[in-house]
Order: sequence, then C-alpha cells, then structure tokens
Amino acid sequence: MATIALNKENFETTITGHEIVVIDFWADWCGPCKAFGPIFERVSEKFPNVVFAKVDTDREQELAGAFKIRSIPTLMIFRESTILFMQPGMVPEAALTDLVERVQQIDMDEVRKNRVPADQA
Repeated sequence: MATIALNKENFETTITGHEIVVIDFWADWCGPCKAFGPIFERVSEKFPNVVFAKVDTDREQELAGAFKIRSIPTLMIFRESTILFMQPGMVPEAALTDLVERVQQIDMDEVRKNRVPADQA
C-alpha cells in the first residue's frame, strides 16, 4: 500500500476508520527523514491491510504540536484508535517490520482492560 498524507482534515477519520495506522512525522529539510522515507515505503508494501501515513510537520504544525513532536522523524503507531508506540529517530527496516507484526498480535482487550483513564493519569 502506498503511503498517504495526513493533515488535520483527514487525521481523525484515518485513525478511527482503520484498525492499524503507522505514522511518520517528518519534514522535507530533515536528512534522517529523507533516509527513513524509503524504508517506510518498503515496509508499507509488506502490509497491505495496514495504513502507512506521513505527517509533514512543517505543513501540519497543529498536528505536530498536538502530539508534542519535538524530534523528527518520529514514528507513531495506532491500533483501534489507541497509541501503542511512539518513538523519535530512524527505525531500521527489519525493526519496523517486526514492530508492525507485533502490533498486529497485541491483544487489544488486555490493552483496554489495563488502560488508565485520562482523568487518573
């Protein structure tokens, strides 16, 4: 699956409308982002049922700010509208592949059962 561009208009519907969404927060001027881009694309082709999306932090400063993105690239993975992974820095191809496979195997009933309510966090 080709990657899609996320913006504030399509972010929520993308997250809520798909089981798993892998997001690369990036910028055009960022050298590590440019190096990570092809890795992100290759891994996206291995998982046709997973949405791989990119957020241009220069164009989508509101989204980047909402998630407190301070370093790019930053990788974020949602499953069933829940953030399961967030990490700045490049991720090697094998590690990203393994990460997506692990996210697919997570028991979301256990995640929901152990989630701390926002008002108690």
